[in-house]
Amino acid sequence: MTHRRNFLSTTLAAGAATFAAPYFASSKALGAGDSVAPSERITLGVIGIGPRCTYDLKAILKLKDVQCVAIADVQQSRRDAGKKLVDGHYGNQDCELYQDFRELLARDDIDAVLIATGDRWHAAASILAAEAGKDVYSEKPCGITIGDCQLLDETFQRSGRIFQAGTQRRSVPNFIQAVQVAQSGKLGPLKELQATAYLPTLDNTWLPAQPTPKNEVCNWNMWLGPAPWRPFNQEYVNGRWRGQYDFDSGARLLDWGAHTLDLCQWAASADDTMPVKYEPSQTAIMCTYANGVRLKVDFLEEPFGDRSPRWLTRLGTCPVRFIGEDGSIETGDEGEIVASSPALQKELSSIQRVRGLDVTAHARNFFDCIKSREQTTCNSTVMRRSHVACHAAALSWILNRTLTIDPATETFVEDDEANRLRSRAKRDWT
Repeated sequence: MTHRRNFLSTTLAAGAATFAAPYFASSKALGAGDSVAPSERITLGVIGIGPRCTYDLKAILKLKDVQCVAIADVQQSRRDAGKKLVDGHYGNQDCELYQDFRELLARDDIDAVLIATGDRWHAAASILAAEAGKDVYSEKPCGITIGDCQLLDETFQRSGRIFQAGTQRRSVPNFIQAVQVAQSGKLGPLKELQATAYLPTLDNTWLPAQPTPKNEVCNWNMWLGPAPWRPFNQEYVNGRWRGQYDFDSGARLLDWGAHTLDLCQWAASADDTMPVKYEPSQTAIMCTYANGVRLKVDFLEEPFGDRSPRWLTRLGTCPVRFIGEDGSIETGDEGEIVASSPALQKELSSIQRVRGLDVTAHARNFFDCIKSREQTTCNSTVMRRSHVACHAAALSWILNRTLTIDPATETFVEDDEANRLRSRAKRDWT
């Protein structure tokens, strides 16, 4: 693994409702009931169908007013598995397969796309989809640089297409209620918000070269996409691209941070801004808003691999904590909410327990907004602000120094090195 400072030198050379209100979704909202006429269905194409996409798609296939009609993936095995899933659900053989997603985007009969490629492709594929007139649900991280996130947001604002970032915890009941508590004043004035993230890593070592497969088996050029070229190795395709600077986002900080920092932004009613100061340490990155409120990105694992004792592990993955002058509240993916006092705990309403990975309500919001043309819960601008904050935090860790950013321009103050790292050169993959 390359030390982050050595690596850097070579790289540079190269809604708040009352919090006690119960959460529920009607059967109609979840797509139940009578069949929907074909003319009223939203037609969906899928770009990139790995494990996460398969999880998302299984939830979407249950929605009566959505029909998946096509899948694009560079790997034949994944295309075939996706077709088996979709055709098996509908009881037909109608799902069309593509190796090159541009052919899918060229179809006039597709209204929207689900993008769940590797991180390197999210922004480029989303932008091409918007330019082709498609609405987009994109898995996170939606861009692997600040520049990617800016361009994506600008494209969707200009095109008028609907965008939903796959930060689905904004649509999960326990996270909604925890945010409502923070915004209600029951905790007193907010002092600190805490977001968990993986211990960052920075690696750009190449795996040994292996024979490049035929394009129909795995189109390596399309797999790499806008990322720098390197020789094929099957382990990249199997998932070992994670943690690689060329393929991943912000030294892996956005793996969880895209969710947890986003929830903290929401709790702080800061969707129109971001922290201005980022101070890295061995165990966390302390981010500070202009009003003095702190947002701590806390590494779930200590530098020596031990699990952080600062979190209630029973609450599950992606936990967040909101701390005010009069109390605090903490929750995670298992659905439980823990308040700092029995009195506050008693005020919490009974809610449906839904795991944080569940995309059902978030996808429902996306498809409803396609019909209404209203903004989604996690539209491109909401994504941009929280993702840029994540990237700023990651860059402070990579550079190992305090950074200050101007939220209005999303540029670092008096730091040319950090500003150069806001974007990366793109390979011509066409």
